Amino acid sequence: MIIIENDEIMLSTENGRVFMTIKNDHYNLKKVDELSRNHPRLKISNFLAVKKAVESGSHDPIELGIWIDSMELEVSSDKMEALLTIYESPKFIQDNIENLQMNLQKLLQDNQIVYGHQPLDLSTIKTGKSYIIAKGLSPQKGTDAKISYLQQAEKTPVINEDGKADYFDMKFLVEINEGSWLGEKIPAQQGVAGKNILGEPVPALMGDDFPLKYDTKSAYEVEEEGKTVLRSKTKGVIGEVNGLLTVQKHLVIDGDVGLETGNLKFDGSIQVRGTVMPGYSIVSSGDISIESNEGVHSAELIKSTEGDVFIKGGIFGRGVTKVEAHHNIFVKHANECTLEAKDSIHIGFYSLGATIFCDHLVLDERKGKIIGGKVIAINSITSAYTGNNSERKTELIVQGIDRKILTENAKTKAQEMMKLQEETTKLNFNLSQLNQFKSSMTVQQVAMYEQTKQKYNEIQREIKELDEEIQRILKMLRQTSGYFIQITREANPGTIIQIGSKSSYLTTQTKGKFKLENGELNV
Repeated sequence: MIIIENDEIMLSTENGRVFMTIKNDHYNLKKVDELSRNHPRLKISNFLAVKKAVESGSHDPIELGIWIDSMELEVSSDKMEALLTIYESPKFIQDNIENLQMNLQKLLQDNQIVYGHQPLDLSTIKTGKSYIIAKGLSPQKGTDAKISYLQQAEKTPVINEDGKADYFDMKFLVEINEGSWLGEKIPAQQGVAGKNILGEPVPALMGDDFPLKYDTKSAYEVEEEGKTVLRSKTKGVIGEVNGLLTVQKHLVIDGDVGLETGNLKFDGSIQVRGTVMPGYSIVSSGDISIESNEGVHSAELIKSTEGDVFIKGGIFGRGVTKVEAHHNIFVKHANECTLEAKDSIHIGFYSLGATIFCDHLVLDERKGKIIGGKVIAINSITSAYTGNNSERKTELIVQGIDRKILTENAKTKAQEMMKLQEETTKLNFNLSQLNQFKSSMTVQQVAMYEQTKQKYNEIQREIKELDEEIQRILKMLRQTSGYFIQITREANPGTIIQIGSKSSYLTTQTKGKFKLENGELNV
């Protein structure tokens, strides 16, 4: 079929292939480009042959390219959309709208597109541009699973305006009975089905599902009224370990820790409704709550290896009491004692002659007092008053962090953890192999099995400690706020303000937010 013929060229097509015969020796490559623009259906693929024919003056037919269809329909892989492209010239489109419309309908029919037809004004379309001609109805996603948990006690200080009530009269522990509700999951819901352009149904999308995060040793799931309910396997106190809800063992001492109880060491949380007598100690893996209004008098050691410490009535340490917490310490007042926490220490009323180590030290900004002693914090110290009229020496030190050293420390610990994880993988494999023959083991083999199991558990504890330390370092590195010491009412003479290596001994009364400005202390 001849497409075009004049004094210069003849253009013909056969089985979709386009042939060109040059009749005039003056025909040039510029006219080939013009020919392509005037005939959008012509796709030149053999330009070098044309160039050679023009340069040599050959009048033999050459294969120029292909003659594409007048219109092209592209269906998406998911059958949810069809795109129409028309390759005719603008003039041809305007002169043949009705024919093109009929061809379009036949094209849709041939491709079995029966749903979601989109209106298209052929008189406004542009040559070679794709237009949406059919669009399916997308399925709707169902609602995601909804998870709720029993809230843990809010461990934040509550200070009354009159200053006479207990400064830390808060519920530090949430006690749980066996079978208690700990949380629940409303399952994800099915969405609404859609339809593709072929008229076929598209399945509805299910909402996202999320697991309940809990310690399987202390809690279990049960289906109740279409919901997955989380219940406690045992009596204890609610807690969280490595992001998992857990019910920890809970030891309640109705009276004092003293002659009748002896020193306490417990894997879980301890609640003392009395006090800790002079010379006695408590060491616990979980939270420690000492609820006597009289506070703690000359106890030796109160230590939580994984949790917080709450002392409702304060501490009269007489230079011997030490309190340590893996996270936070909450205490009404601190007299002549040592407090050490990896996170924050909250003191409701005053610190007198105490030695304190923490990340943040927080006293009430209206009434809190730090008199004597030494505070070493990483990030900040906040109080209303420091020192006294007698100019008692009171050291307030904010160390800040060395980011380079901390980063290297985190990398080193991460490498140690990876080595331990590799070792636990091997031990776990050995245990699984040995476990198959446990019933037929000799006494020596059972002993070896138990030793391997003990080593595995010990390494798991080491990994947990390393991971917690890495997370603590990363948290410190993420902190962007500047280091500061804030005294809102009176910083008395005798107070030493130190941030990093810069320090100042106050000789006059002042107040404010002290920090480094341009490398110098703004005291």
